[in-house]
Amino acid sequence: MRKRYAMGSALAGAALARVGDEMSGPALLVAGPAFTGSASAGPALLAGITVAAAAGGPLFGVLLDRSARPGRLLAGALAGYAAVLAVVLVSLGHVPIAVSVFVAVGAGLLGPALSGGWTAQLPRVAPPELLPRAIAFDAMTFNAAALAGPALAGLVAGASGAAAGVLVSAALICLAVPSAHALPGGPVTRPAASASVVAGPAAGFRAVRHTPRLARATVTSVVSCTGQGMLTACSPLLGARVLGDARHGVLLLSVVAASALAANAVLARRTGPLRPDTVLGCSTAVLAVALLMSAATGPPTLLVAAAVVAGVGEGPQLTALFAVRHREAPEHLRAQVFTTGASLKITGFALGAGLAGPVAARSLPGALLTAAALQLLAGLLFLGCTLLMRRTRTRRTPPEEALPHR
Repeated sequence: MRKRYAMGSALAGAALARVGDEMSGPALLVAGPAFTGSASAGPALLAGITVAAAAGGPLFGVLLDRSARPGRLLAGALAGYAAVLAVVLVSLGHVPIAVSVFVAVGAGLLGPALSGGWTAQLPRVAPPELLPRAIAFDAMTFNAAALAGPALAGLVAGASGAAAGVLVSAALICLAVPSAHALPGGPVTRPAASASVVAGPAAGFRAVRHTPRLARATVTSVVSCTGQGMLTACSPLLGARVLGDARHGVLLLSVVAASALAANAVLARRTGPLRPDTVLGCSTAVLAVALLMSAATGPPTLLVAAAVVAGVGEGPQLTALFAVRHREAPEHLRAQVFTTGASLKITGFALGAGLAGPVAARSLPGALLTAAALQLLAGLLFLGCTLLMRRTRTRRTPPEEALPHR
C-alpha cells in the first residue's frame, strides 16, 4: 500500500511540474512582447529554454545516476527552474533582452528534471507488476500537460495579465517539489576515479548506441518527433487556411493532446498482448496517415479527424518508448538514458519546427507531406534495425541451436 501511495504521489507531482512547464513556454511568449515591446522577445525566450534543455539533459542524467537520493536533486532542480522563471519575468523590460534570454537558458538546463529525469525514477516507486501501468500513466501526464498548460496560460494571462501566467507556471512547478523530494533513493554505482561529470554523458550515448532495441527505439522516436515538430509549426497556418483563423491552429494541438490522453488511458487499462516495440513501430504509420489527411484539401472535419488520428499515434508511441527504455536501460545508467533520449527528441522536434518554416512558406501541403515522409522514414528505420538485429542474432547463433526444438 505504501508503494502504491508513493507511486500516486510521484505521478501527481510529475503532472503538476509538467503542466507548469508546458504553461511556461506560452506564458513567456505572451510576457516577452508585453514587457519589452518587441515581437521577437517571446520566441527568443522560448528558444533559449528549448535549446538549453537539449544540451543539459545528458549532464543532468549523470548527476541523477550518481546520486544516492535523486529525489533531492530533482527537488532542487524544480525549485531552481521556478526561481529562474521568476528572475526572467523580473528582468523583462529592465535589462537587454539578450540578458533575459541568457537567464532563460539556465531554466532550460534544468528542464530535463521534469521529463526524462523524473520518468527514470518510476521503478523506485512502482511495484514490478504495476510498472507497465505506471509507465502509461506517466506518459498521460505529458499528454495532460500539453492539453492543459497552453490553455491555462492563455486563461490566466487574459484574466490577470502577462506576468500572472509566468508566476502561476512557476507556482505549479514549486508545488511538485515535495513529491520530488519524497522519491526514494537506491543503490548507486560509483564512477571510476578517472570518470568526470563532464565525461559522464558519453556513457549514456554509448548505452543507447550499443543496446540494439534501445538504439532502434531512439532512432525511430527522434525521426518521428522531427515530423511532429513540423506539424506543430504548421498548425497556425492550417488554422488560418482551413478553419479561418490562425489561433484555431492551437485548438488542433489541443485535439491532438486530448486524443493522445484518451489513447493512453485505454492503454493503461489494457497493458496486454502488444509489445511496446510493436506499438512504437506501428505508431509511425498512424502518424503518417494523420499527416497525409492534414495535407489533403478538405473540409474542417477532415482536419479535426486528422488531429484525432495524430493523437492516437503520439500517445501510445510515448508510452511504448518509455517502456522500452525502462526494459533495456542498464540500471546504473537509467537516468542518463532517459535524459539523453529526451534531449535527442527535443533536438529533433526543434529541427522539424525550423524546417517547416521555409517549406511551408512555399507550400503548406508540401511541408505536411514532408512530415509524413519523415514518419514513413521512421517506420522504415525501425524495420531496418529489426532486420539487422535478426541477421546479427542468426550469425551469432550456432546452427544446431538455431533449429527449433520439437
